[in-house]
Amino acid sequence: MNHYKTQPRGSSCSRLRENSLQSYELSRLSHAANLRKEIGALLDLWMEENSAAMLARWLMEQRERPQPTLEDAPAGESLPKNGHAVSDNFFADRAVTPPANRGPA
Repeated sequence: MNHYKTQPRGSSCSRLRENSLQSYELSRLSHAANLRKEIGALLDLWMEENSAAMLARWLMEQRERPQPTLEDAPAGESLPKNGHAVSDNFFADRAVTPPANRGPA
């Protein structure tokens, strides 16, 4: 007769199932973390592409606007020879007002 000490069968199976579930849980959490990193990278790329598209749209709209002529310039201001001031690039939709006279410097 052999006298071996053995653990009850249910106990070892329970540990095996628990270890398997823990391993599965860790693999799923790792996969979720990797997906989150990928989503962050995709969001960054999406924002860059949208920004580039909006800039292109803005540039197209700026080209469609009529260019100011010498008659459009307020009194006391003159446009450069090419009829285009640098500030037109930034303030194209704002009315140009002459600088305030602050007296002698």
